[in-house]
Amino acid sequence: MALRKLALGTKTQEGHVQDEACRLLRFFQKEKGNPVDPACQLANSMANVICAVAFGRRFSIEDPVFRQLITTIDVLINTRQSIWGRVYDLFPWLMHRLPGPHQRIFHDAKVLRAFILQEIRSHQKDMTNEPQDLIDYYLHQIAAMEDDPKSTYNEENLIQVVADLFMAGTEATTTTLLWALLYMVAHPHIQENVQNELDAVVGSKQLIEYEDRKRLPYTNAVIHEIQRYGNVIPVGPLRQCIQGTTLLGIPIAKGTFILPNISSVLHDPEHWKTPQQFNPDNFLNDQGQFVCSEAFLPFLAGHRVCFGEQLARMELFTFFTNLLRSFTFQLPESVKHANLGCVYRPILKPLPYEICAIPR
Repeated sequence: MALRKLALGTKTQEGHVQDEACRLLRFFQKEKGNPVDPACQLANSMANVICAVAFGRRFSIEDPVFRQLITTIDVLINTRQSIWGRVYDLFPWLMHRLPGPHQRIFHDAKVLRAFILQEIRSHQKDMTNEPQDLIDYYLHQIAAMEDDPKSTYNEENLIQVVADLFMAGTEATTTTLLWALLYMVAHPHIQENVQNELDAVVGSKQLIEYEDRKRLPYTNAVIHEIQRYGNVIPVGPLRQCIQGTTLLGIPIAKGTFILPNISSVLHDPEHWKTPQQFNPDNFLNDQGQFVCSEAFLPFLAGHRVCFGEQLARMELFTFFTNLLRSFTFQLPESVKHANLGCVYRPILKPLPYEICAIPR
């Protein structure tokens, strides 16, 4: 997809990710090892990465506009993926007319749309020849394709692209990092192994960069195992066949609705050494080199793969490595064991917890 070439996963965007990582490090430093629930701060950090990528600027956590944006996205995600949202996917013409909790979707979707449209108008007013963010890149692409009748670059699609980026890029990445910290306190020996590799390979350089992952096989394996075992999105978005086809000898008619069962792939015993256990060895060969199985599909696959995949990978690596290089994460003294229970809404989230970030 052209969007990947426009703004996602570039060096400029890595700068935005590193900036938010630094702010998160300062947050934990101020806590001085006291117990803290990291969920809200992680969500703010991830949302501000998306704001920087899409709008070219970040927001203060105290900004009422930003707080409303976070609330709107949270409600949209939880309602959209509830049973009401699933029924809407099947019967949109009916659900628009029926009362129920799903009506909140339509209101909040309008709020998010208005927010994005306001940012687009601001960008159009201050357009330059050098695109600075996703909206800039997309607006330039609209202008460049203006005479192409088959072009799909238009304002409506831009609004949807930015909305999708917020919806997919905030909650899922935040939740993955919440699992990451929880798994580290549950498996302190793995946390120590990651820290030892970071100390030996990158040392005390100012910030660990995404390119460093190639020199950190164990750490890279741990991050991938967090995504596999955490299984944040066990069932992918609803899809529909646009033409008849055959899969494994089974005919699938045009118009058939399909739900990708991601969980079955991420826990398939034919592809993983210990599918039901948290084990970085699932991504390491006998020589300790990083290897990635074709069954690792947390971002789906094919033409419908998550278009923010590269940005999400960069966020996970940058935040996780810089946090573990700076702190050792522990449970509060009053908590004896990490609770690895979860709630499905519809993202698989850990139960609320507190941790202590002990400076190294």
